[in-house]
Amino acid sequence: MTDAHALVKTLVFQLDIQSDNEGLLKDACLDARRAYNETIRLAKQGAAWGAIPDRVAEDVALVKNTTQRIVAKALDAMETYHEYDDFGQPSHTKVGPYPLRANYGEGYNLSRTDDGNIAFRISAKPHQHVTGTLEGCDAHIDILTTALTTSRWQLTTAEVLWCGGTPELHVNVTNTTRTVRDKQDSRTVVGVDVNEDNVALVALSEDAIEETLVIEFPEIKSERHRYFTMRKRLQKAGKSSIHDTLEERENRFVRDRLHKLSRHIVRWCQQFVAPCIVFEDLKGMREGLDYGSRMNRRLHHLPFRALQSYTSYKAAFEGIPTAWIDPEYTSQRCPQCGHTARSNRRRKRFTCGACGHHDHADRSAGVNIAVKSIESQQRWTVPALNSLPQVRTVRRQASGAVDAPTVTHSTDGGSQTDGSVGVLD
Repeated sequence: MTDAHALVKTLVFQLDIQSDNEGLLKDACLDARRAYNETIRLAKQGAAWGAIPDRVAEDVALVKNTTQRIVAKALDAMETYHEYDDFGQPSHTKVGPYPLRANYGEGYNLSRTDDGNIAFRISAKPHQHVTGTLEGCDAHIDILTTALTTSRWQLTTAEVLWCGGTPELHVNVTNTTRTVRDKQDSRTVVGVDVNEDNVALVALSEDAIEETLVIEFPEIKSERHRYFTMRKRLQKAGKSSIHDTLEERENRFVRDRLHKLSRHIVRWCQQFVAPCIVFEDLKGMREGLDYGSRMNRRLHHLPFRALQSYTSYKAAFEGIPTAWIDPEYTSQRCPQCGHTARSNRRRKRFTCGACGHHDHADRSAGVNIAVKSIESQQRWTVPALNSLPQVRTVRRQASGAVDAPTVTHSTDGGSQTDGSVGVLD
């Protein structure tokens, strides 16, 4: 049994503009910024969302479907803001180019040339086009060529954006033939516990826990704190003009690290038989948070949703399904005896108050996530968890490389992840 998913991939290309009107494309991206800002401003003022597209279209000289796409993206940002308890309100005062969104066949067109290149035509303004050829990696060129010549891939939307002063075209393509195995047909369940500075993976089969891994990424937390401190100091000094620039740099850094981390997670899961990746459904995590301003800010900025999204769509392209479970008590429940209490966990240490079981706290949560998924979504029973394998910990460096394992000792008997005796406080 298979469960069909729309498998979407983004292909990145540089634009070799040959129509001698590169400035037109830059002007269109600036108009896109004005359209986005105006949409956010009207939404904040309480304007009816259904009336916003027409009001915005009157003020910008863009192709109609492009304007509609930009407005839709801005309203999605406002909807996310309200969904997450009015945190992270989008700004309507940012400056600089904004991605120019377009539908295939309306806002942009692609075609193969006689010499084997791929030509583009972008409708930057009504009845004004920018033309040239695409440049990119061989893998993306191959997929795009396939999409233009067969029905295996379908071209959908694209965005024109400026990266370091260079225009790029990011093309979304949908695979029309590949499917993802139904999660109920999985033979291995991988519980994923996403934390502030690491992600814990636990692969659980019908027989036992196959393997566990903790991937540390402390640089995301440290870089976010560094950028936060820089923005606060600039704000106090009255130099808020570069606030948006710093925010964009921070976002690019975090996205890059999360993409690398999600690729590593998927590669690790591929070693198991018919895996299914399971996450906690943390949509309501921010509700009622009140741990003080500093801790609230850290919790609000946890990148769990982005990491789950990146991992999910990368896994789909490998035929691996993903699932979500209720996160209640996953960090407090003992995976061996089932005793649940807040006192069981203290930072990275898990010590069961009933049976005395010791474990790495995040690995323990990963076990519980996998167990919950098996109980609710699989056709087989949870195996006995009388013993747990060693915890391997790796750390992603700023370059994206992964160090060799730093752990060779079992933690279920009370060993720390650095190999010393006892459990980390």
